[in-house]
Amino acid sequence: MYIETTRKLLEFIRKSPTAFQAVEEMKNRLTEQGFEELSEKEHWKLVPGGKYLVTRNHSALIAFCIPQTEVWKFHIMASHSDSPAFKIKENPEIKIENSYVKLNVEKYGGMLMAPWFDRPLSVAGRVIIRGRDGLEEKLVNVERDLVMIPNLAIHMNREANNGFSYNPQKDLLPLFAAGSTDRTLLEIIAEQTGIPKEDILSHDLFLYNRMPGTIWGADQEFVSSARLDDLQCAFSSMEGLLRSQHQNSITVHCVMDNEEVGSGTKQGAASTFLKDTLLRINMGLGRTYEEYLMTLAGSFMVSADNAHALHPNHTDKADPVNRPVLNKGIVIKYNANQKYCTDAVSAAEFKELCAKADVPYQTFVNRSDIAGGSTLGNISNTQVPMNTVDIGLPQLAMHSPYETAGVKDTEYLIRMAAELFA
Repeated sequence: MYIETTRKLLEFIRKSPTAFQAVEEMKNRLTEQGFEELSEKEHWKLVPGGKYLVTRNHSALIAFCIPQTEVWKFHIMASHSDSPAFKIKENPEIKIENSYVKLNVEKYGGMLMAPWFDRPLSVAGRVIIRGRDGLEEKLVNVERDLVMIPNLAIHMNREANNGFSYNPQKDLLPLFAAGSTDRTLLEIIAEQTGIPKEDILSHDLFLYNRMPGTIWGADQEFVSSARLDDLQCAFSSMEGLLRSQHQNSITVHCVMDNEEVGSGTKQGAASTFLKDTLLRINMGLGRTYEEYLMTLAGSFMVSADNAHALHPNHTDKADPVNRPVLNKGIVIKYNANQKYCTDAVSAAEFKELCAKADVPYQTFVNRSDIAGGSTLGNISNTQVPMNTVDIGLPQLAMHSPYETAGVKDTEYLIRMAAELFA
């Protein structure tokens, strides 16, 4: 069962090189299972027993199910669709001494840069084109090895293994072509899509790692892939939603964008996307604004974003007693300064969920002398205040283009999500 679930996860990630494709994959899967797509530009007609989804910016998605009988609470599982990567700049081609062409890129999010070297990469995202009826969006994925970032040989940098400070404008620009070519990246995209190059008006394009995900280890206990953070949680939330019956709450599968750059966009956790959707659900069911506030007060949200596992070579970096490891269950994340919004109430409620789902859980707290990151739970709470727990699945090499997790943990999170959405 664990291996089968992990293979499904890897296939989902393979089809999701950027947030745009991830949302498209989720939308396709949900509509196949009977979910009706709504538009923020149109009136919503909601009915008891209905299953719906709505997207924003084609990079954030909320799916929800309304029970047949009236209930007064939302159960929400929130994750994010984006991962650290290199974004293609405008006019990206840079010619070098008539011998090479490289692409101009910039960092998106806080990443480990060294693992991006010497591996096959390609380009994916979206382009905005001039269509017959106005502007149109088209997803793009150049599904072949297209570029690479070559390392500087040890002979030319004898200090490379003693620590090196990478300059993203100098060291991390990918090699695209030999200097003899006049082809541009947009011309390749135009050829692949059949769109005239002159009709491509703008783009959101990113580099992505082409190395396929793999299951490995002495007992096939590990999984490595790009974008485990946070597609592992987004996938688990979706699968849990599809396994459940949706009778005890209005169930909400929420996947936001731009968590890796602070969430402060119209499709991020700091936006009104979740708030707007919950309000429209409330209005669609004929409830007052006061009843909406009453519903929030009795609701519960699981903020799901992967967690740091104990590192086998750096055990000193972990807290002395809160030391989560791969394959030992979901991680509850705590922080006294509310970078994670877990408190005693939400932690207790989550532990009860895990008990009902018969899945193990662990705890994570940063060392007191090491600053940690934040996630979307506390940011979302500024828009939709409710009891919220921050959790994740344990992983190694977070923010690398090739991360590692445990094969059992995805299934654990799916079971918990199914219980949350029961």
